[in-house]
Amino acid sequence: MAGKAAAPGTAVLLVTANVGSLFDDPENLQKNWLREFYQVMHTHKPHFMALHCQEFGGKNYEASMSHVDKFVKELLSSDAMKEYNRARVYLDENYKSQEHFTALGSFYFLHESLKNIYQFDFKAKKYKKVTGKEIYSDTLESTPMLEKEKFPQDYFPECKWSRKGFIRTRWCIADCAFDLVNIHLFHDASNLVAWETSPSVYSGVRHKALGYVLDRIIDQRFEKVSYFVFGDFNFRLDSKSVVETLCTKATMQTVRAADTNEVVKLIFRESDNDRKVVLQLEKKLFDYFNQDVFRDNNGTALLEFDKELSVFKDRLYELDISFPPSYPYSEDSSQGEQYMNTRCPAWCDRILMSLSAKELVLKSESEEKVATYDHIGPNVCMGDHKPVFLAFRIAPGAGKPHAHVHKCCVVQ
Repeated sequence: MAGKAAAPGTAVLLVTANVGSLFDDPENLQKNWLREFYQVMHTHKPHFMALHCQEFGGKNYEASMSHVDKFVKELLSSDAMKEYNRARVYLDENYKSQEHFTALGSFYFLHESLKNIYQFDFKAKKYKKVTGKEIYSDTLESTPMLEKEKFPQDYFPECKWSRKGFIRTRWCIADCAFDLVNIHLFHDASNLVAWETSPSVYSGVRHKALGYVLDRIIDQRFEKVSYFVFGDFNFRLDSKSVVETLCTKATMQTVRAADTNEVVKLIFRESDNDRKVVLQLEKKLFDYFNQDVFRDNNGTALLEFDKELSVFKDRLYELDISFPPSYPYSEDSSQGEQYMNTRCPAWCDRILMSLSAKELVLKSESEEKVATYDHIGPNVCMGDHKPVFLAFRIAPGAGKPHAHVHKCCVVQ
């Protein structure tokens, strides 16, 4: 099933998916989700596939354990994946530990035609050849083949039960060494608070956490390699700017709580046209009268308000976005394209890379299109997040200058 003979190099597929909804309604959602996922696998025929999941197991992990096992078993044994004879699965199932639990799940599949692939042992500080299929769960802290951290509680003090953090693995394929980082950053707790300042206070928290991760993966403990960071960054559009643009000709009414005088609702009405309500804003309500603005031309008119990555422009690269905001879609299995009116739609789910990884992705032996960056299941309910993928090929010889450094050719 792997890459076409006409296209040289190693086909790579990276996918990020916040799958919390799949475990809250497994009967209706998992089948659709897997079908769409397998379709992308079939289309791009990767030699190496990485799936980074966030909120794995849903809101109540303990109650979802049987659904988790079923989902993992399906992925590992399905007909669509039969040509992938090696796999590594890392599931953070340590839900009883408030200090450590991140609800992250990382899946890596290797096609039978792929030779000499190695994974880095962070404890032994050397590469080991990947053979067979292995699943690691519960206490990932003791697994030497990855690094896992949950963000410190003081990063987001108002969120007592936060499960945000990251898992890092390191691979060597075709003499190219790179890190793959599964990440989940902090969400916007309140639409009203997000609207108050530009940039929002939540944006600042995400900035701090992402900066921490980037510093961590290039610190002095290990050799520096290219890296891909993909997950649910919870990046949001600059709320103040978006509201001002969407409600240019509207007047604002403020509704306050009778007992505390706290602002609980903002209502934006057109000045004429019978004072039609354009937007209603509450802590967990973003009800705009015309959702088409988020879907027309894939919502790209709103990309100017997607600003959170700009502070990292010297450290991170992203291919151009040409798909609609990935969140928050309706969780109704009959609604594949409808957004929920809980949050302003945004591109939360992203695949980012270091500047050296950019060279790896965009380097091509031919003039054909070298990479595809898109979402999965555009017309199907995939839960509240649409998965996002990046497909590319590592060109033959792309890692050769560094082969001696990584010692990938030596079986450890």
